[in-house]
Amino acid sequence: MAGIVVIGAGQAGSSLVVKLRALGYAGDVTLVGDEPVPPYQRPPLSKSYLLGKMDLDRLFLRPQAFYDDQNITLRLNTKVSRIDAAAKTVWLGDEALPYDQLALTTGAEPRQLPAAIGGDLAGVYAVRRLSDIDAMAAEFTEGRRVLIIGGGYIGLEAAAVAAQKGLNVTLIEAAPRILGRVASPETADVMRALHQSHGVTIREGLGLTRLTGDSRVQAAELADGSVLEVDFVIVGIGISPAADLAQAAGVTLENGIAVDDFGRTSDPSIWAAGDCASFTYQGTRLRLESVQNAIDQAEAVAENMLAADKAYAPMPWFWSDQYDMKLQIAGLNSGYDRIVTRETGTARSHWYFREGQFISVDAMNDPRAYMVGKRLLEQGKTPAAEAVADPDTELKALLK
Repeated sequence: MAGIVVIGAGQAGSSLVVKLRALGYAGDVTLVGDEPVPPYQRPPLSKSYLLGKMDLDRLFLRPQAFYDDQNITLRLNTKVSRIDAAAKTVWLGDEALPYDQLALTTGAEPRQLPAAIGGDLAGVYAVRRLSDIDAMAAEFTEGRRVLIIGGGYIGLEAAAVAAQKGLNVTLIEAAPRILGRVASPETADVMRALHQSHGVTIREGLGLTRLTGDSRVQAAELADGSVLEVDFVIVGIGISPAADLAQAAGVTLENGIAVDDFGRTSDPSIWAAGDCASFTYQGTRLRLESVQNAIDQAEAVAENMLAADKAYAPMPWFWSDQYDMKLQIAGLNSGYDRIVTRETGTARSHWYFREGQFISVDAMNDPRAYMVGKRLLEQGKTPAAEAVADPDTELKALLK
């Protein structure tokens, strides 16, 4: 029996194969990954691991021995050359790996700067894989100059680590403000002030013209004509779904690998989950780039591969650690028309409403606001905006 093959040994891939065994699936399970190490956590890469506060072994989701004990075959450091959907075969170079069902958990890849503007110079780094972080770790020496391109969460987290290590940090964002795609101006204001208080120079509405240097980056020419001397550069300009294998196999793409409510692609024997997969949520097809979605969607796909026939109902939530700030987000704020700010001591939260309905919350060092907001969203309840804004309101009372 050919069994189940999963391509992509990240959070989603690991969650999927582990769930298959937990559900009692006894057939062959093979997890294929192109990195030389077992599946690991990605969020700590740009935070505690880069800071040197987390050892490599703690990054791994599970030790190699776990997969051996569960009779899960890990094919690491292995590239998939193509998928023959008609023959239900995955090709690993010249080796054929047949499947009954296939799951794609290929994740996403960081967008690169073009070589024409210096993106291929030494000293220019992305933040996505363990190898990326290991390659740049030696650059983080006190007093050095780093340019960070991109004011999203990855760029801001890298800036926080660099500042804490005593580097001179400049961050540029081509859009009018940082976090423009994912957070309100109010949340961006808090995060900007936080970084500036730690000595980070943030320049918004300013793009990159080119990076220059003989073989290694030495300077950055910016769109306003200024030149910034740098020792290294970190690029955090977003990610793109890793969907090339799916496309070549004839699977339908739409903002990633398109799946139905159950996680199945346009090929009935092929499924997808995690950052590479797009699905319909509140009338819009989207991808959720988060650890929790990778886990939850992968586990739902595992169930449906075993005929559960259960629609996936996501609950979007995210987090970001920067300095002593923990930002926690529940829900999606797209289309909000009102924002309510709540402040109690050092805790702050922004509550988003659309046409009178509560849709999302950003909680900054306010775990209680996050947990209450998340529960309200799960229950489909909308609190009174005035009660949210009143610091005398006991948050738990909003759940009644």
